[in-house]
Amino acid sequence: MSFDGAIKALSTDALKYVKDGNVIGLGSGRAATAFVKSLSAYTKAKNISVQGVPTSLQIKLIAEEGGIPLLEADQVDKIDVVFDGADQIDSQKYLIKGGGGALLRENILISAARKIVIMADSSKFVKNFNRKIPIEVHPLARNTVTSTLKKIGGKPELRSLDRGYPFITENGNIIIDCDFGTIKNPKNLAQKIIGIAGVMEVGIFTRKPDVIYKAKSGGKFEEIT
Repeated sequence: MSFDGAIKALSTDALKYVKDGNVIGLGSGRAATAFVKSLSAYTKAKNISVQGVPTSLQIKLIAEEGGIPLLEADQVDKIDVVFDGADQIDSQKYLIKGGGGALLRENILISAARKIVIMADSSKFVKNFNRKIPIEVHPLARNTVTSTLKKIGGKPELRSLDRGYPFITENGNIIIDCDFGTIKNPKNLAQKIIGIAGVMEVGIFTRKPDVIYKAKSGGKFEEIT
């Protein structure tokens, strides 16, 4: 099922949360890409000024192409609003992120944001998380983190590229994708994982969004607040 029409429509609707002078966190992935393209056209049409803080090189290139002025995260002490996607959203409005490997930067921006707007298609909504959790790990801690994840009930697997090389994040770290089965207490699990020495970030985000857009079939979408 294609959600492209709905993603485009909701990315346009989400522009109502953009104000002149805002510093905006730009997430990664399909929904964020659609939003950045809409944002570029919107700022030009309305003649308003914003600054974007990208979470990845992928989104940075798209923002540059659209003429959006950019800052790095360490150049700002606040972010007015973050627009991002999610790999899963559970019934408590917790998120799994990190499918693209940008979870550390994404969580830094979300932690600094005054408002969080998440955009995802209906297939990403579940009662309880049931997909692998991305975990960003310092390369030196690969074995010890893997061993500890097994002890707390996980089945860890090093993320690799098509040719077998390890996936390396833009921060120079590796990603371990860990299967915990059905997760009924994600907040508790996230605290256990982030407490492991060598773990840089865990893909369970426990700060709940202020607004969630749910893309549906037929170009329709739902806004959840």
